[in-house]
Amino acid sequence: MNRAMDRRTVLRAAGLGGLGLLSLAACTQPEQPQPTREDGVPFDLSPEQNSRIRSDVDPAARALLPENIAAGGVLTVGVLNTSPPLSFSATDDVTPIGSEVDTAYLVADKLGLELNPQVTSWENWPLKLGAHEYHATFANVGVTEPRLKLYDFATYRAAYMGFLARKGQGPVVESPDDISGRKLSVTPGTNQEKIVMAWNEQLEAQGKEPAALDLYLDNTNAVLALAAGRIDYYLSPFPTGSYYAATRDDLEVRGKISAGWPKSTLVAATTLKNSGLARPFQAALQSAITSGEYRAALTRWGLGEEFLPESLIVTEETGMP
Repeated sequence: MNRAMDRRTVLRAAGLGGLGLLSLAACTQPEQPQPTREDGVPFDLSPEQNSRIRSDVDPAARALLPENIAAGGVLTVGVLNTSPPLSFSATDDVTPIGSEVDTAYLVADKLGLELNPQVTSWENWPLKLGAHEYHATFANVGVTEPRLKLYDFATYRAAYMGFLARKGQGPVVESPDDISGRKLSVTPGTNQEKIVMAWNEQLEAQGKEPAALDLYLDNTNAVLALAAGRIDYYLSPFPTGSYYAATRDDLEVRGKISAGWPKSTLVAATTLKNSGLARPFQAALQSAITSGEYRAALTRWGLGEEFLPESLIVTEETGMP
C-alpha cells in the first residue's frame, strides 16, 4: 500500500489542518450531552479532582525504590492530554486528568513520592523518557516485543481498540474484510496503525481493496473528521472511543479488537530498561489492586471492565505476558 500522505494529510498529522475541520464541525455538530458514565454518573472534569482515589504509603513497595529516587521524593511521569477518559485536560484546559493520571497518583502514593505529571504527546514520550526527563510514562502504552528491547513494564490494564463510527454507518468491524475500501484514521506510530497496515496487507494479498489511511496526531481533529463524514472509522483505544460515543449523539463504537492483534497485550507503566523501577511500580500497583483502590479508580472513569487482578513485571528477559 502507498503510505505517502498528501499535503493536506501531512498538515493534519502535524496538527495544522484542524481550523477548517473546526469551522465545519461548528456548523454541523449537534449539541452534545453532559459526559457521564454508563451508570449515569457524571465524569469529574474539574481541575481539583476531589473524587480522585488516593492512597497511603506501602512500606514494602517503597523499600524497592532506587535510593536516588526515594531520596528525591518526586516521581516525574509523562502523560497525554488528548485521550479521554484515559488522559486529557480538565475544564481549565491545563490540568491533566483521567484514569492514566489517577493510576500514576496511586503508584506515587504507594511509593511515598510526590507526583509530577508532565503533559507530552504520543510521538514525544519515548524521547523524553530516553532523555531521562521522566522516570516513567503512563500513556496507555501497550506491551509489545519491539518495546521490550528499550523498556521494562509494570502492567495494570487490559488493552483493546475500538472502531468509532457514525451511528448506523458501515458494518461492525470484526475482520479485515469489513474495512475494505473504507477510509480509516489512526494516530501514527501506534499499535492501531500497525493493525490497519497488517489488515491491508491481508486484503491486498487476497486481491481486495485496502482501506485508505488518514493520519491524525490529535483525537479531536480525527473525531471532527469522522463526524463530518471525511472518514468512515477512527480506530482508537477502546476507552477513548467509548468516551466519545457516550458524550456525542452522532457516534458509536462499531467493533472491538485486542490492542495487540493478532495476540493479546496489556497496558503498562513504561520505564527505561534496567532503570530499577518496574519492580517497585509492580509492587505499588499490586498493593492498589489488593486494596480495591485501583478498581475504584478505574470505575470512576467507566473502565471497570478493563480491571486486572494482577500486575506483572514484563521485561525482555521475561518475554511477553
